[in-house]
Amino acid sequence: MLRINRTRNVLLSLAAALAFSGNAAATVTVGGFPYEETSRAGTQDLKLNGAGVRYKLIFQVYSAGLYLNEKKKTPAEVYALPGAKRMRLVMQRTVNAEEFGQAFLTGIQQNTDQAERTRLAEPLAKFGQLFTTVPELKKGDTIAIDFVPGQGTVIQINGKQAAEPIAEPAFYTMLLKIWLGDKPADAKLKNALLGDAGAP
Repeated sequence: MLRINRTRNVLLSLAAALAFSGNAAATVTVGGFPYEETSRAGTQDLKLNGAGVRYKLIFQVYSAGLYLNEKKKTPAEVYALPGAKRMRLVMQRTVNAEEFGQAFLTGIQQNTDQAERTRLAEPLAKFGQLFTTVPELKKGDTIAIDFVPGQGTVIQINGKQAAEPIAEPAFYTMLLKIWLGDKPADAKLKNALLGDAGAP
């Protein structure tokens, strides 16, 4: 009986160790916050394509992770990939939501042409209104910007849907250009999102 108990205890300890190591391998830490290697948008399971930190001067603003249904290395491949996508942001400091929204709109303006912005003026206006409903974003707050087939762009703040979905698929690509466009918010972050292991 003693030998059986010892064997059982060894097996239980081994199972616990394996479970712990599995959990550790399932996340990466970016800017002090964990990013799971897999995530789910709508009904689709996604993989972490890459993650990094957005800097403004020397200050960390937020960390970001891009989730896709298969790994991609170029912006064009990311834009063209069918299915669900997710950009997950975790705030590294408290920011006025109006200021944060303006930074988003500036990123869109720098990475799209006038014709594209005119064509998507209505969803852009809806997106801009989102930041009038939230006074500020605090350190540790999370923003999930999902593309869900059949719904469009779905935005969640701290796990709660923040606005009605924006149906136009092209609008999600417009948002991705903030980070992946020719004039990204942070060039090193762009590289990190595209899976550059050497990017800080």
